[in-house]
Amino acid sequence: MKCVQSHWDTKDEKREYSCPQCRQVFTPRPDLRKNTMLADLMEELKKTGLQAAPADHCYAGSEDVSCDVCTRRTDQQSICHLCIMDQHKGHDTVPAAAERSERQRELEVSQQNIQQRIQDREKDVKLLQQEVEAINGSADKTVGNSEKMFTELIRLMEKRRSDVKQQVRSQQQTGVSRVRELQEKLEQEITELKRRDAEMKKLSHTQDHNQFLHDYPSLSPLSESTHSSSIKIRPLRYFEDVTAAVSEVRDKLQDVLREKWTNISQTVTEVDVLLSEPEPENMTRAEYSCNITLDPNTAHTQLLLSDGDRKVTYMREQQSYSSHPDRCTVWCQVLSKESLTGRCYWEVERRGGGVSVAVAYKNISRAGRALECLFGCNDKSWRLDCNNNSYNFWYNNVNTPVSGPQSSRVGVYLDHRAGILSFYSISETMTLLHRVQTTFTQPLHAGLRLYSPDGSTAELCKLKTEASSLCLNS
Repeated sequence: MKCVQSHWDTKDEKREYSCPQCRQVFTPRPDLRKNTMLADLMEELKKTGLQAAPADHCYAGSEDVSCDVCTRRTDQQSICHLCIMDQHKGHDTVPAAAERSERQRELEVSQQNIQQRIQDREKDVKLLQQEVEAINGSADKTVGNSEKMFTELIRLMEKRRSDVKQQVRSQQQTGVSRVRELQEKLEQEITELKRRDAEMKKLSHTQDHNQFLHDYPSLSPLSESTHSSSIKIRPLRYFEDVTAAVSEVRDKLQDVLREKWTNISQTVTEVDVLLSEPEPENMTRAEYSCNITLDPNTAHTQLLLSDGDRKVTYMREQQSYSSHPDRCTVWCQVLSKESLTGRCYWEVERRGGGVSVAVAYKNISRAGRALECLFGCNDKSWRLDCNNNSYNFWYNNVNTPVSGPQSSRVGVYLDHRAGILSFYSISETMTLLHRVQTTFTQPLHAGLRLYSPDGSTAELCKLKTEASSLCLNS
């Protein structure tokens, strides 16, 4: 009765009161009274010694079934000793000290979580600050280098312009001098001819025959002209060919700038926030899988490419490759045809002896001093050596031993914009072997190096969608 009364007290505003058993609605609120028949029945049951059902028939205990009317069975209130005997009679209670101890432990756990989150966020803030400094530093360095290179290019163009001007003016002076010299000689000849013509004219008008005969021998014979009897003016082009040559250079330079500007514009992309975020741990192998093939023009002459330029084999005999400036001549290495930007993932299956899995800039040396050409021994390449019982990572000629499960397959994940390069051991699961966080300044090419001349092979795998759902384990 007390429970129903308490429930109806909450319904006074609506003035609708329902029976908790049959759900019949009463208006106005009825006056509850004891059910005398039910009370008599309960008294009779008490007299007969009603006992609790056997344990195997006790399907519900206290607090196992919610009351149809009460909204809380668990009060979670601080109460006094009188409340235990009245309003909270029969309720489970615990001492305040014991409850405090339990809540204190929960509070300490919450504090630890908050402190850990504070540390994590402070670390993130520090990383973001480092990212800002890295972006600013990289931008300043790039702008400075670009200004320097464009200034050098402008100076070169200015020098070439000056050279052309000087050469044209020099040839102009030489040509004009030759023409002036010839012109002066012709004018002298004209003067002499006019003088002779005047003498002959005067002699021809002499009336005295004896005088004419006397003076005629004194006329000197007319010498032959040293020049052509006539100068033919031809439509000479003079320096028009120079203009055409400069125009051709201009057109070619414009074509190169137009072609390369596309690459520059694609490289200068919008900067992401949180560039230092690692790759997502739930990434599947196929999500960022890229199709990579090997470039025969870069392969060392002891490397044989096959299977659509996806497989390379170390051969003892030299292969009949044509001469090419991109070929690796010092180490048994080969680079991919494709340049890699954005997010890329690929796998290499190795058999036989040692294999190096690498990435490198296109302008890495191919011939010359040994360390300039070897993957991982300069600042233009990164490599992971995969032997039968160990891994070693190399960059800028610094060796870092790497521990991890041995596998014949190695996965490589590249996030070019974020500067992340990761190597994985691939078996039933993916296990992170080594991760690099840096700043890549150029597009990269995948690279392979074989260093056991016993028929060892390395193959760029074709990832199947149904078999590429392994998760990255860091």
